[in-house]
Amino acid sequence: MPYYGSEDTVKELRRALANPGLQADKLRYRNLVLRVIRYMTQGLDVSALFMEMLKASATVDIVQKKLVYLYMCTYASLKPDLALLAINTLQKDSTDPNPMVRGLALRSMCSLRMPGISEYIEQPVLNGLRDKASYVRRAAVLGCAKMQTLQGDAEVDGAMVNELYAMLRDSDPIVMVNCLRALEEILKHEGGVVINKPIAHHLLNRMKDLDHWGQSEVLTFLVRYKARSEDEVFTILNVLDGFLKSSQANVVMATTKLFLLLAEDFPNVQMDVLERIEGPLLTICTSECHELCFLGLCHVREILRSLPGHFSGHYKKFYCTYSEPNYIRYRKMEILRDLVNDENVQQILEELQTYCTDVSVELAKMAILNIGRIARTYNEKCVIILKGLLGLKQEHITSAVIQTFRDLVWLCPQCSVIVCEALPGCEEFIKDCEGKQALIWLLGVHGEHVPNAPYILEEFVDNVKMETSAVVKLDLLTAIVRLFVIRPAECQDILGRLLYYVIEEELDMVVRDRGLLYYRLLQQGVEEIKQIICGPRSDPSLGVILGGQANEAINVWAKDFNTLIPIYGSEHWNCIVAQKDSSFGNLLSEINSKTESNPEHSEELVVDSGSISLEGSIQLSPEQFEEFWTCLEDAQVVTVDWDKDPCPDAIQTSFQVAHIHPIAISRPGARPWKAYLFARNETGALFLTELLIDTSKKSLQIIVKQKNTSEELLCSFIDVIRSVLQTLGETENFEMASLVTQEQPSPH
Repeated sequence: MPYYGSEDTVKELRRALANPGLQADKLRYRNLVLRVIRYMTQGLDVSALFMEMLKASATVDIVQKKLVYLYMCTYASLKPDLALLAINTLQKDSTDPNPMVRGLALRSMCSLRMPGISEYIEQPVLNGLRDKASYVRRAAVLGCAKMQTLQGDAEVDGAMVNELYAMLRDSDPIVMVNCLRALEEILKHEGGVVINKPIAHHLLNRMKDLDHWGQSEVLTFLVRYKARSEDEVFTILNVLDGFLKSSQANVVMATTKLFLLLAEDFPNVQMDVLERIEGPLLTICTSECHELCFLGLCHVREILRSLPGHFSGHYKKFYCTYSEPNYIRYRKMEILRDLVNDENVQQILEELQTYCTDVSVELAKMAILNIGRIARTYNEKCVIILKGLLGLKQEHITSAVIQTFRDLVWLCPQCSVIVCEALPGCEEFIKDCEGKQALIWLLGVHGEHVPNAPYILEEFVDNVKMETSAVVKLDLLTAIVRLFVIRPAECQDILGRLLYYVIEEELDMVVRDRGLLYYRLLQQGVEEIKQIICGPRSDPSLGVILGGQANEAINVWAKDFNTLIPIYGSEHWNCIVAQKDSSFGNLLSEINSKTESNPEHSEELVVDSGSISLEGSIQLSPEQFEEFWTCLEDAQVVTVDWDKDPCPDAIQTSFQVAHIHPIAISRPGARPWKAYLFARNETGALFLTELLIDTSKKSLQIIVKQKNTSEELLCSFIDVIRSVLQTLGETENFEMASLVTQEQPSPH
């Protein structure tokens, strides 16, 4: 037996596939084809067997056909010439009497990702749309979407779109759902499938015929429909009322979102819906599937933004279990924190206290942090628990408690005395930088309540030479200076030793400069340093911002319900969406690779134009520029007064000096006159620019587009363009004025 992965393996498979004896034995021949597929899925390159596998497709065995077609779809892009030979076989199978064979051939034909395939599959797809077998129609409908994807930016076939809209009334419910998916893909550049009143009512009437996946899909599309009257709203709600009690989580979530959006003008209805889904959501949150459980918890947190105590009667459902992963336990603790009230505060605090001694250090810290958040409302009970945790004398627990104390006294100054009573002795069990910073800050700001505060800080001063964190040294300097103002006799010697070390021996220039600053302030007198160093000790108003926000209206977050936004957060999700423009990313990577591989530009030239640095070596073809320009939205439009005929040579030369490269420039005297430019900064951000001069209006319009728009970068780049144009204006003895920045859509 040849070694797996060697060329001998492929040679043996070729000999076996060409063996007439094996071909005559159908079972052994199919097992041999299955063996090829197994090697293919395990990573072995078996593309050399394409011709032998193509011959294996000439069989009445549907299982063997399916295996061979899977092989062809995988290697068609690598063997385009040989793949064309399979087209005849697939076209023949698309007219086979067996509907399973017709559907399989149609699906495989649309999955051959190779150039020029569209002309071969167009007619079989159109025939499949009118096939009597529903299985074939399902494959044909999805084939329409695949065919449009293969054609790229070609115009959408209006006849095909009309055919798909008509097939929404197909007798097979799966065909109807596939039509929605196909139309959404084909019309994605036009906003997707349009749901009008007849389509919406038809979909509602077919809901009971669908499985739960089809129901959730249809409900997602129905969100786009805007009811025209109050009666229509309640009619739709009555039709879908039973789906709120569905046993499938995806149907419940999709129905809830539709209800919330349809009833956005009826707050009482929205509240009633949220109360009705309390049971289904709790079922999701206790699911054995961790991913489904996490999804439910994220949506519970969204609901609590509008109804803070909505699940308070079921707080025990959010207790953590030992078998749950930490990301679920984190979310459950956050929800428990938000469900605290006078009736359950003791039980929830006792539960969180058990998590503080968990073997997971991160989980223990998170539990302590949540107890600290509850302490903003229930000070005494939480502080007693936190002080008890200090008695465990565990390094990570002590550090987390001290950090929680620091935040608590900043937001709740009435707790400062009782917190300071617990500080002595903690310094022995704090080793991390965050814990040291918190303890030093507490001793410096509230040192008058800690009798031995100077001596605790003295231990830090004695070990300052071994301290590796510059932040800790900075906090230590500030803390001792603040404590010196309050207790000068006890801190004078400590402060002197620390300042001497910082000024004479410290290597970190930031720490040294801070020490010199304090030394010179001390020379000016105590009153002067009090005004600068002894600032506010707390900010109770910050607690309202962090933890006591006003309840948000349901309509604020309803549009994000049943999406990934509750899981990722709106800011993180926006970043993910901004990076999903695959066409832009692929082209930009291609440009970068070409630039790096060009020996003439192996050393990049970077020009510093104010706060933005532009690269001198970048290549971009007109086709790539056009594709970029089409897929990006307008970033900013600037209008500049201009009353001279442009000189293309002068403009090209001036912008090239600033490392802004022209892609196309109109000839002199053209009306209107246009120029297209591009540039890239040192971080890889690409800027596309259009200059449009309309001599009749005596203005020059600058349109700038940029991927992942950054206002600061845009402003800096526009300043560079304006500087170049200003230089051109001075050269031709005319002035530029009246710069008006407009946020308006591009004429393109």
